[in-house]
Amino acid sequence: MKESISVNEEAYAELCEALAIAADPELIGEFLVCLLTPKELAEVSSRWALVREISKGTTQREVARTMGLSLCKITRGARELKKENSPFKRMIDVYLAAKPEV
Repeated sequence: MKESISVNEEAYAELCEALAIAADPELIGEFLVCLLTPKELAEVSSRWALVREISKGTTQREVARTMGLSLCKITRGARELKKENSPFKRMIDVYLAAKPEV
């Protein structure tokens, strides 16, 4: 984790492992609804959606207009996608490999 937020590293690693093991989108969805507040869930979902749109080639301004998000938030996502070995990009690639029709 890059930010200076206090994180229980052991619990965080265990959570990541549990999500990876579950491999059941319905269970993970139900879990996230229980774990996160509605606002947090909306934030996480909008970040995924904006990164997906940027990865498709949609301009930052178009994403801002259609999703009602700030350019600052979108720029952060776009910057993360451009990083070498970007976790955002890798997760998108994993998703698209499993769902080529998307």
